[in-house]
Amino acid sequence: MDFRTQIASFDALAGINADALILVLVGEELPAGIDPVVAALVKDAIKLGDFELKAGKVLSLQRAEGVKAPRLVLAAAGKATLKSARAAFQAALAQLKGRGAAHAATAFVGFEAMTDSLAEQFVLAAGDATYVYRHTKPSAPAEGKLQKLTLVLNKSEEGAAKAAKSGLTRGQAIGAGIELARECANRPGNYATPTYLGEQVKALGSSHGLKVEILDRKAVEKLGMGSFLSVAQGSDEPLRFIVARYDGAPKTQAPVVLVGKGITFDSGGISLKPGAEMDEMKFDMGGAASVIGTLRAVAELKPKLNLVVLIAACENMPSGRALKPGDVVTSMSGQTIEILNTDAEGRLVLCDALTYAERFKPAVVVDVATLTGACVIALGGVRSGMYASDDELAAALSAAGDAALDPCWRMPLDEEYDEGLKTNFADVANVGSRAGGSITAAKFLQRFAGKFRWGHLDIAGTAWKGGAAKGGTGRPVGLLTHFVLSQAK
Repeated sequence: MDFRTQIASFDALAGINADALILVLVGEELPAGIDPVVAALVKDAIKLGDFELKAGKVLSLQRAEGVKAPRLVLAAAGKATLKSARAAFQAALAQLKGRGAAHAATAFVGFEAMTDSLAEQFVLAAGDATYVYRHTKPSAPAEGKLQKLTLVLNKSEEGAAKAAKSGLTRGQAIGAGIELARECANRPGNYATPTYLGEQVKALGSSHGLKVEILDRKAVEKLGMGSFLSVAQGSDEPLRFIVARYDGAPKTQAPVVLVGKGITFDSGGISLKPGAEMDEMKFDMGGAASVIGTLRAVAELKPKLNLVVLIAACENMPSGRALKPGDVVTSMSGQTIEILNTDAEGRLVLCDALTYAERFKPAVVVDVATLTGACVIALGGVRSGMYASDDELAAALSAAGDAALDPCWRMPLDEEYDEGLKTNFADVANVGSRAGGSITAAKFLQRFAGKFRWGHLDIAGTAWKGGAAKGGTGRPVGLLTHFVLSQAK
């Protein structure tokens, strides 16, 4: 998609030349200073009952008298918030889907000022609205002819061009990362294998000058990653431990480390999952997909910091070699783990990756995983679950989520939750009771993160959607990118 800006007077919007003119209107009354031709059309539509200045209302007009663009789309945002503006713009884009408009110009009318955040969401909303998965479905319909989007800036507003440029740049980088994450997640498990994930990171390394190392089983065995190996042992698909580095600062600067759970298909292992919706377990590598997407966004934005991305990738399958309930494995840290449920495998691959992260002497480590169904029960599909070892880190992750419209919610890490992981046969059990399942999973991981500042994002409810809208969301690439960028400051 080609994103551009155009400076124009908002009292002459009717003269803008494009295949479609989208006006996102804020407030319950027409904003002052709006083009009189457009104002008359809006008032007439309201009078006829075809349109209201209420959030969610959209009206598409063809060949509107006095408007140069052959299509005029009016979208009411209601309140002047980033969230409402994005929702209104996406609703407007839906009106153009399949209509043959190659170029749409958009003005956000009634906002106090153009901000970099608004320009960023302009790009991200467009990417979300036009994304179509095609890799294994060549018959998928084209998303339409929309090729260029112009953000119209008010001529009278100082600083609008600078803010828009900054937001468009960041939005396009994050958008590219989100699309990459969605493409990785949406591919079936027989396509998106651990080897495939390694190839994607290698390709990023080649195109963006990153240092990439892909470790195979032999290398992982040498490291002593017994917990990770135990999950992979039931599958014929070879595991991969992926290490990628973006160096944007001197080597003396401690890096930010992102760790992604890369279970490319999760059958549950011997603790087999129910058959219903098991196909969606191809999305269990959503954490890996999101850190790969974030790596791409960061590599394109080139902030002055160092970033390390670690991905433990394998399948969790039942076989004669598979991990069994009651088995005890030894992690890279030396801690022993009793396996009470083989479907609690994500934490088993992450714990070894967290131990591996120690060698980088990181400033902060954040792991990302589609970890627990309990988090879905707690937070649904709106917010990701967030755990943090200190208040400052929790605040930074929360602020990053809010800035990206990719929100999270802080969950507790009280010591009392450790009680549920006690066992007579190892240092720790891999699961506790059903009660507080997302918390006890985080407490398990915390045992392996004691040597650095640590955050954990449980994205089981946000990494993908089911039903008619089934597919990867690309979350939390936005949150993670904003967080990484905040660390450069």
